Amino acid sequence: MPSKSAQSPFSRSRLAAIAVAVACGASGAVVATAPAHAAAVAVHDIQGTTRTSPLAGQQVTDVAGVVTGVRTYGSSKGFWLQDTAPDADPATSEGVFVFTSSAPTVKTGDAVTVSGTVSEYVPGGASSGNQSLTEITKPTVTVVSSGNAVPVTTIDAKSVPAAYTAAGDPAANGSVNGLPLQPKKYALDYYESLEGQNVRIGSSRVVTASDAYAELWVTVKPHENRTGRGGTRYASYDAQNTGRLQIQSLGTVADFPTADVGDVLSGTTEGPLDFNQYGGYTLVARELGTLAPAGLQRETTRAQKSGELAVATYNVENLDPSDATFEEHAAAIVDHLRSPDIVSLEEIQDNNGAKNDGTVAADATMKKLIDAIAAAGGPAYDWRSIDPVDNQDGGEPGGNIRQVFLFNPERVSFTDRAGGDATTPVGVTSEKGRAALTASPGRIDPANDAWKSSRKPLAGEFTFRGKTVFVIANHFASKGGDQALTSQYQPPTRSSETQRHAQATSVNAFVKDILKVQRNAAVVTLGDINDFEFSGTAQRLEDGGALWSAIKSLPKSERYTYDYQGNSQVLDQILISPSIRAKDAFAYDSVHINSEFHDQISDHDPQVLRFRP
Repeated sequence: MPSKSAQSPFSRSRLAAIAVAVACGASGAVVATAPAHAAAVAVHDIQGTTRTSPLAGQQVTDVAGVVTGVRTYGSSKGFWLQDTAPDADPATSEGVFVFTSSAPTVKTGDAVTVSGTVSEYVPGGASSGNQSLTEITKPTVTVVSSGNAVPVTTIDAKSVPAAYTAAGDPAANGSVNGLPLQPKKYALDYYESLEGQNVRIGSSRVVTASDAYAELWVTVKPHENRTGRGGTRYASYDAQNTGRLQIQSLGTVADFPTADVGDVLSGTTEGPLDFNQYGGYTLVARELGTLAPAGLQRETTRAQKSGELAVATYNVENLDPSDATFEEHAAAIVDHLRSPDIVSLEEIQDNNGAKNDGTVAADATMKKLIDAIAAAGGPAYDWRSIDPVDNQDGGEPGGNIRQVFLFNPERVSFTDRAGGDATTPVGVTSEKGRAALTASPGRIDPANDAWKSSRKPLAGEFTFRGKTVFVIANHFASKGGDQALTSQYQPPTRSSETQRHAQATSVNAFVKDILKVQRNAAVVTLGDINDFEFSGTAQRLEDGGALWSAIKSLPKSERYTYDYQGNSQVLDQILISPSIRAKDAFAYDSVHINSEFHDQISDHDPQVLRFRP
């Protein structure tokens, strides 16, 4: 959320349409310290040729234009004003948002004049790193006439440049705010040159499903890094996918379509181009296209063969006994994952969930899940885990999320070794020349600062057909705090990866300890890594050849486990030791049952690895 991202998904509470404007001088607004005055100016004079207005903080008088959209709800009430006499400079937008505080009385098609203060507002506050939104605040509005035609600009595959953005100005700490816009060269500049204008897209494929906030993402570039199921794949830090555009509605939540990835928003979708902290440039639709469903179906992996060990990772998203999703998660494990032999579960909460009363045990949570799996026709699973110290592992306060090993005792046995607890580090020893854990289950390096306020890795020793397999369950630190792809700072700062890099180094060192004792040991390291297969985190996990991310065995169009802001991306990984990879007798499957669907029970897709130890 992407908890993570092509940048990360953050916890959020907001109305269906995101409020992005506040009165001049409020938090996040940038105003001149000594207001000046500017006589009759046009909208393009206000917008200027950079991201910030040359008239910020100044009073403007009788700015003329036609109303292209009205927002009467939320904390960002106001309307969009567009000049019907544009200048010849493609870098200067002809539209601007007028923040009215209370519900405006103007209507779309009204020709108006506006006097007020030019303001630059940073959605999410200055610390977010977001670009700013140019507004007119504290307005006086005069309606000149009504029923006028609304100007419109079409956004399509040809109009959006292939390059995403220019590098920021080193003298401005990497900010692009002061750089002249080059809308024919960079996609972010192109969208900025249309900020506040009325724009239109034609039939466009949905690349992130609709959500509870009445928003979805489409692409205006149908061939850009397309996945096999209709999404747009995030392939590298330099492949941000310029065709992505968020769609919201100026209507009600009830008017918004329910869409999955691959569906098409057909016909015309039209409205002002806004900018908000939850995705950047957003077409706030006055007119929504008609949804044409593609009929995307949830995937089902094949069952493991008798001699294959099936190991899976599945983030069940803050599962606690009060949730209503146990039957659905059970069906996912039994029907879609085909009852893997071992499942690393992430985000299992304690027995009373977010109630912050010192409870850390999760036996009630696990019993409810295991019973639901049995009722769904699955095996009688057993489980192992270690309760964390109360409120020391991050996640929802009071929830005490942790990783849990779920395993089928009819197919695999767990080697219990006493001594593992929340604070004691597990080690590696030698037994008759073969690697063994000093505690099973045990936690890796729990006192290391890398794991501060984060989930500690859970190591376990399993036996399958007489062969030992070491499994390490992980849930690395989230991407919370990273700057967005649309940030004013380019490239955006990924501050959260510092902790994940340290975590990856810790896990890699532990795997190397196993391989030092037994070179051909079978080690599976898996979980919600919260980072991409091409990331520095993955590189540190793979350091020295100790591990290899097996999702890279898939065709590129299938490499994704999560969908965020129109980018299908990898956050969940299963990494394997050299002995497993060398046999070339493994099969990997990213089982797409959640990330592409509006009715997901988790925001992550589970991953399954089948191999012969």
